[in-house]
Amino acid sequence: MIIDSHQHFWNYDPLRHIWIDDSMEVIRKDFLPNDLKPLLQENGVDCCIAVQADQTEMETEFLLECAKHNPFIKGVVGWVDLIDENLEDRLKHFTTNPLFKGVRHIVQSEKDDYLLRKDVQRGIGLLSKYNLTFDILVFPKQLPAAVQMVKKFPKQTFILDHIAKPNISEPMTELWKTNITALSKFENVHCKLSGMVTETKDFCFTKEDFTPFIDHVFSCFGANRILFGSDWPVCLLAADYTKVITLILEYLNEYSAHIKSQVLGINAIKIYNL
Repeated sequence: MIIDSHQHFWNYDPLRHIWIDDSMEVIRKDFLPNDLKPLLQENGVDCCIAVQADQTEMETEFLLECAKHNPFIKGVVGWVDLIDENLEDRLKHFTTNPLFKGVRHIVQSEKDDYLLRKDVQRGIGLLSKYNLTFDILVFPKQLPAAVQMVKKFPKQTFILDHIAKPNISEPMTELWKTNITALSKFENVHCKLSGMVTETKDFCFTKEDFTPFIDHVFSCFGANRILFGSDWPVCLLAADYTKVITLILEYLNEYSAHIKSQVLGINAIKIYNL
């Protein structure tokens, strides 16, 4: 079974999706389950997990509604306000729906110490009570704070998105490499092979450009804590769905069938309680 552990849906709105700027014309439109379903079928992908892209509960409800009507969407990683005084009530509300699997906040747009704030950590501290994951979306410069934060929550399941978005077109930096190693020391942290094609200069790349980065992720996290994600439709800025999954499939060719099945599906089932 192949599970795409990271993709998005939206009804495009220029005000709510202000991050989609003039350089991103190709994704300035609606992307809905009916757009993704044939791509999954063409590429032998069985199901997916929808992840938030807009920091509103309205979007979380929208994603859950998408999942309700499309059985190939097996879970939703939504958004809730981590610093809301009524956060626990909101978690109680959303977890009445078994498709609500986790929470994400767009930390990459916050100050570097965001994950160290007491009010944010109070919110993160409530997630494990409701068996929810937390997706960590950061740039390399924010990894040190992520490492410090994770240290405080040994019972919380974390997933690092997009291998922390290093510049794929440049050699690995010591900052990224060292902190990926440090983060991987915590057994409750997992890592998505996702969002890499859009971290290339002018979106030009060869498959070999990704190899040292994926090698390092494998050496740190091991095959049992790595997940495949397409980051569709954001990936369309740099590559179509088939090219994205082919990069991962070709990399995995050197590994056993068991390791392939872990990265491509088994780990997502386990980590997101599918």
